[in-house]
Amino acid sequence: MGDNYKFFNHKECEFFPCHKTNKPEEFNCLFCYCPLYALGPDCGGNPKYGESGIKDCSQCLLPHNKKNYEYIMSRFQDIVEASKKKD
Repeated sequence: MGDNYKFFNHKECEFFPCHKTNKPEEFNCLFCYCPLYALGPDCGGNPKYGESGIKDCSQCLLPHNKKNYEYIMSRFQDIVEASKKKD
């Protein structure tokens, strides 16, 4: 079995690439909206926080690196825990 399902490059997207990169041919669009956003500063990327406290991921390429598929998938249980309703 190949690894083609781990990478998707959508060059026709009007926002491509949504982050600055020197290697657009290796830019992975599979996680267009990063599933790790919900983990806040513990996402593993390099987010910045504005004065309003909103997470800014505009300089982060973690979900767009074709080699990070396994890392993102390994964090899904953390995302599930973060999304559980707290009483």
